[in-house]
Amino acid sequence: MYKGLSHTAQAAKAWPFEQARALLARVLRIRLSDAERDLAATLINAGKTDEAVKTLPALMRSVIFETGYGPSGLPHLGTFGEVARTTMVRAAFRALTDDAIPTRLISFSDDMDGLRKVPENIENKAVLEEDLGKPLTVVRDPFGTHDSFGAHNNARLQAFLDGFGFEYEFVSATDCYKGGRFDETLLVALERFDAIQKVMLPTLGEERRATYSPFLPVSPTTGRVLQVPTLERNVSKGTIVFQDENGEKTEVPVTGGHVKMQWKPDWAMRWTALGVDYEMAGKDLIDSVKVSSQICRILGGTPPEGFNYELFLDENNQKISKSKGNGLSMEDWLRYGAPESLSYYMFQSPKSAKKLYFDVIPKATDEYLQQLDAYPRQDENQKLGNPVWHVHSGRPPQYGSPVSFSLLLNLVSAADASTKDILWGFLSRYIPGADAQNQPLLDRLAEYAINYYEDFVKPNKAFRAPTEQERTAMLDLLARFKALPEGCQDAEVIQNEVYAAGKDGGFEPLRAWFQGLYEVLLGQSQGPRFGSFAAIFGLDRTIKLLESKILAS
Repeated sequence: MYKGLSHTAQAAKAWPFEQARALLARVLRIRLSDAERDLAATLINAGKTDEAVKTLPALMRSVIFETGYGPSGLPHLGTFGEVARTTMVRAAFRALTDDAIPTRLISFSDDMDGLRKVPENIENKAVLEEDLGKPLTVVRDPFGTHDSFGAHNNARLQAFLDGFGFEYEFVSATDCYKGGRFDETLLVALERFDAIQKVMLPTLGEERRATYSPFLPVSPTTGRVLQVPTLERNVSKGTIVFQDENGEKTEVPVTGGHVKMQWKPDWAMRWTALGVDYEMAGKDLIDSVKVSSQICRILGGTPPEGFNYELFLDENNQKISKSKGNGLSMEDWLRYGAPESLSYYMFQSPKSAKKLYFDVIPKATDEYLQQLDAYPRQDENQKLGNPVWHVHSGRPPQYGSPVSFSLLLNLVSAADASTKDILWGFLSRYIPGADAQNQPLLDRLAEYAINYYEDFVKPNKAFRAPTEQERTAMLDLLARFKALPEGCQDAEVIQNEVYAAGKDGGFEPLRAWFQGLYEVLLGQSQGPRFGSFAAIFGLDRTIKLLESKILAS
């Protein structure tokens, strides 16, 4: 699937390919000598990456992509966006290298972090309040479905990512700490404690500096993750000493899950221990990336390639927070929009702040459909720049939808359709032979349109009577429609008559004519091409709709 694309990928302008080229340069830089790097670059540029991998064993090692998740709150769309975008870079890297260099994507959950506060969007707060400070994989599950709150939220994340078909490996911080995967790097951190402190302390306030330690011991008596000073260090034994909550001095090893690192040193430790090559992060973490990169080098690692994306905002232009539960949830988008449209939305302009609320769904859905429709007619270079290539990791579906989402919304409105069966009654007449089985995307869109209409359009519909100018033009349009062949379904012919009625009616700009039609007939100020709507709704029904509104005025 990705083979044979390297030459085009080398010049592709889409941002995932820009990231992939930077990542490839990093891999060659840190894994190869100067002479080997020159050889590898020559072979790769000639489309012979497979030969480079066979010749240079260091390139056989997997390139590791990582995304992070803090399961103190329920997964949200920002979490999904990071996985989706990282997957896009991974696909671009595979195309750039003809899929000759192996890759892995790790979805890492920081589930050993102590629960600092109770999320606002959870009903059964009492259980969580009692477990504050304990690792998330120890905190009891307020939903009663899993062994812990961390396990519950991890399962929610995985179920959603699985539903999108992402190829990833889920990795738990608890498993890494307790299973020994981090032990070697933790011992290095203990040995280089002072160097880490030299980086961290200048970033902290005076009060925090006085007690800060990169190691957070788990209290043997209370089970809580403690933010306390490290009183003593014993590098040869691999232990630290701290004052436990009962006032006693306590010595614990830094290995085996007895401590957790503070998050910036933890991030650096994770990069080093897991050999992460690529990880992106939000704009709010620019300074944290710089600090963690310094610590990564202290630990003997090389910071990953990546970039900082802009934040998602809710309808009030506030940053979306997993603990507040503001903005859209993953379930919200899937009730109203195609999953593919969500990935499309994530692809667009990742370095620009994006509003993530209900009203972005119809536009994102229709833009996705337009790009999908254009894809088969494009050359290879254009295809690699088309968002649907990235949404589907190089494998866009062969067919999209013959009807736009906005048109479906207006059809639901005009027909007062409460079920997909009612909608299919119109669609099957307009598209001969079409049904839910051979038009699966259209069938899904129909359900989304009904849900969106019922929850957002219907409550806000505001019909009005036509102005005298509009009434005159509508009477003209009515006569034009009646003059067309009975049952006419030619959207272009119908659209031409609508244009003609508006022009003859003296509307300037013509947009005001269409706005008036939608406000009078459908109770909303905008919609898709009126000709397409009338063709699907039925010319006879459109005539009756016009007559009812004219008579009512």
